[in-house]
Amino acid sequence: MTELFQFLAVLLAAFGLVSLGWLAVGWLLLPGVCPVRAVVEARGPGDGLEQTVKALLWLRRTGLWRGAIVIDDHGLDEGGAALARTLAAQRGVYFTGDDPDRIGPA
Repeated sequence: MTELFQFLAVLLAAFGLVSLGWLAVGWLLLPGVCPVRAVVEARGPGDGLEQTVKALLWLRRTGLWRGAIVIDDHGLDEGGAALARTLAAQRGVYFTGDDPDRIGPA
């Protein structure tokens, strides 16, 4: 019975080492500065806007993506614009409704 536990422990340790190696290679291949911007087109009351921005922020927080988030105003009403401004108060999120000629960081 102890041989079975030893085999399982070795198997889990090997899997853990392979997983750490996989993460290290992925981290090394990720570019330092990502010039990609995610442009979210927002319309009307901004249905799904908060969920989309939160999902992109989660990707950035976990290190899977390094870029700017731009909320592009495509006819937001007052409530949607207020939501976009609230979301734009977070670091790395930009809202073009106040300045339509500017997309992303200056």
